Amino acid sequence: MNNETIFALSSGFGKSGVAVIRISGDDLHEMFCRIIQQKKFDARHAYFCNLRDDNGELIDQCIAIYFAAPASFTGTDIIEIHSHGAPAVVNKILNFLSTKNARLAEPGEFSRRAFMNGKMDLTDVDGLAALLDAQTDKQRKFALKSMLGGDAETYTAWREQMIEISAYAAAILDYDENDLPANISEKILTKTNELLKEINTSLSRYNISRAITHGFNIVLAGETNVGKSSLFNKLVGANRAIVSNTPGTTRDVISAQIDIDGYLVNLSDTAGLRETDDTIEKLGIDRTKSELENADLILHVFSSCKGVTPQGYGVVSDKTIIVINKCDEIKTRDNKNAIYTSAKTGDGLDELLNAIRNKMHTMLDGAENTIIINARTYKLLTDTKLELEHATQKFDGNYDIFSEHVRMAADNIGKILGTITANDVMDATFSQLCLGK
Repeated sequence: MNNETIFALSSGFGKSGVAVIRISGDDLHEMFCRIIQQKKFDARHAYFCNLRDDNGELIDQCIAIYFAAPASFTGTDIIEIHSHGAPAVVNKILNFLSTKNARLAEPGEFSRRAFMNGKMDLTDVDGLAALLDAQTDKQRKFALKSMLGGDAETYTAWREQMIEISAYAAAILDYDENDLPANISEKILTKTNELLKEINTSLSRYNISRAITHGFNIVLAGETNVGKSSLFNKLVGANRAIVSNTPGTTRDVISAQIDIDGYLVNLSDTAGLRETDDTIEKLGIDRTKSELENADLILHVFSSCKGVTPQGYGVVSDKTIIVINKCDEIKTRDNKNAIYTSAKTGDGLDELLNAIRNKMHTMLDGAENTIIINARTYKLLTDTKLELEHATQKFDGNYDIFSEHVRMAADNIGKILGTITANDVMDATFSQLCLGK
């Protein structure tokens, strides 16, 4: 592995009180002595120093810490420089380091080194990426569990079981049944079906993982001039959407992100649904339909003066909340399946928000037990599921084929973790089966 010396600003760019610059390499002892201007030092000890360039000019007063390999984030030697966060100071330090046989790190290169040195697996990296993107408390908790190895424990347990099942299935062909555990054939089939059930459950919760990491998608939809944009502005708390009595004012999707009970919500105002010859408005309506397909929750808005039209939206579904807006213009509220609101007076908005909360909590609460599934892991989990289905549903007594399908399923989990070795099944045959042969 190439462990040439690299450096990068680990804290955010821009003006700040303190900036953290991280350096990684195989042997940074000499560089650290140069930075702190001492001949000896202790690892993991904070040194206050005057960092100077080669001409002796003071760059900044800093705190410097040395993390010796392998007890560091990357598994290599690491130096951390804590300087003042002025952009001019940071740039001066980065320029200074570039003259010390070091180069600027590529995006994700520190984490890549941690992975290559066994400090992280790919699920930990996924969790770290999610944590860095976290905007709400729920996202923070969800990502932190993954980054600290919660997802890796699940995947590792699945993979170990698959390797054991595959090894036993292969052993059935080569060993006398008296040398194997009792009822081993039935046991490995039962265990494989249990694994398949667990993976199917995780795949079915993909939308929950997506809704937490990327946001819960709520779409306001309905005909023109029912007050969608006014409701959108009220929910967002700002005048983001143009409000007008002219039908068809909203011609594109207008989105905003809000925090509801710690969950990130992607709220979208859409073009009114109606027949039109206007080319631009038609494009907006097409985008509305696309938003509806990807919505976790639809707020179907009607105007009180028009009533609820029979378009299949008259009954509240798990994905839809019926909203009758402009309720200040009517006296009766006889639709029990609807929430009556007035964007003008604010009437009913608390009830609407509570209904949204209830829908969200029903879908998302308990997600701490859900593994983070992104596009990469979803594809590999789906492939794993298919291999286990081939092993169990098409089993005709051929344990060789059965073993191969389960082994391929284990390989897919290994790809999720980033830890595949060709000898895993062979090692399991000798060490886990305890055949004494």
